[in-house]
Amino acid sequence: MEKIKKSLPLQIFIALALGIVVGLIFLSMGLADFTTEYIKPFGTIFLNLLKFIVVPIVLTSIIQGVVSLSDIKKVGTIGLRTIIYYFCTTAFAIVIGLIFANIFKGSYAVLETSGLEYEAAEPTKFMDTLVNIFPSNFFQPMVDASMLQVIVIALFIGFGIIIAGEKGLGLKNWIDSCYEVFMVIMTGIIKITPIAVFCMMVPVVAVNGPQILGSLALVLLTAYIAYAVHALFTYSLAVSSLGHMNPVKFFKGALPAFLFAFTSTSSIGTLPVTMECAEDLGVRKEVASFTLPLGATINMDGTAIYQGVASIFIATCFGIDLTLGQMATIVLTATLASIGTAGTPGAGMIMLAMVLQSVGLPVEGIALIMGVDKIFDMGRTGVNVVGDLSAAVIVSDYESRRMSKEAKAK
Repeated sequence: MEKIKKSLPLQIFIALALGIVVGLIFLSMGLADFTTEYIKPFGTIFLNLLKFIVVPIVLTSIIQGVVSLSDIKKVGTIGLRTIIYYFCTTAFAIVIGLIFANIFKGSYAVLETSGLEYEAAEPTKFMDTLVNIFPSNFFQPMVDASMLQVIVIALFIGFGIIIAGEKGLGLKNWIDSCYEVFMVIMTGIIKITPIAVFCMMVPVVAVNGPQILGSLALVLLTAYIAYAVHALFTYSLAVSSLGHMNPVKFFKGALPAFLFAFTSTSSIGTLPVTMECAEDLGVRKEVASFTLPLGATINMDGTAIYQGVASIFIATCFGIDLTLGQMATIVLTATLASIGTAGTPGAGMIMLAMVLQSVGLPVEGIALIMGVDKIFDMGRTGVNVVGDLSAAVIVSDYESRRMSKEAKAK
């Protein structure tokens, strides 16, 4: 496994590069449909395997983490710090997105807006989201991969084992055994990651090649510059000052998760790889098992940047100049929406519709960028996952220092 961990970033990077080259070849041959029909399915099979193993690993690892803390108050403290961090970085992300969108907006190609149609999905109300966090059935959340509900189930089981004391040891030992088995399965799945990355990258390039070079190229570039600035500046500052870790070490350790998230565009699907990266970075197991699944569900820094860039671009196309007050509204709405749309399929589009409505922009404008949403999604998912890892590093460092102080006090 150590050999796999050391070589995995290089293997994924090579697979990514080969995928781009082969995708361009198929594009030049006019065989984009062939890639989606016969190459993409192998990537989909891999994603299905990851989704299959994610729920049992999240369930068992969170239970283990809660039990190892042996104190319900500690769990609450870790959870509160994690959520506050996610809220702050999401707010920073949307501000960075708005800044770069305003810098480049004078150069955007203004597209035709007449005849646009887009039916926004109904956003989930915050209170409905709050109610839906708590499951009414033990098995359904696992079948639906509803991660917030799975996390709640794991927390209750972990709390129950702590309170039961010795009588709960039998269940704890069984869960420990299950976790080890699931980790062995996950290790086998991760071995074929480079092949899956290649199979997912080829159709992305073959299908979206023309759009990348089209009129939306500058908007995409703006988003990716903002993604890079947020990752390199915000996360570097956070992990060095709050997590006491060299940013170079952090990004090197996070690279496999970033590359896989970039290709798969699924934070949940990337979770097993993210947890492996957290282990390599020295994150405490009980911290990683809680912060990473939570982050994969509610942390949307990359998506927040996308909201800012897309909002300014759509406003420009409709000849609208947003005021500072409207931009402040976008920051607030996007930050809150990152929780309100948690676990919802197509969350990025739903969040964007909410943001546009909050400042009176036409929701139909989403149709202008839908054609290249996949390209936006690759970058924003990669940033989301790196943000999850930064939170795990910071919270883990805090816990280690706290435990060290307590040990010295004794």
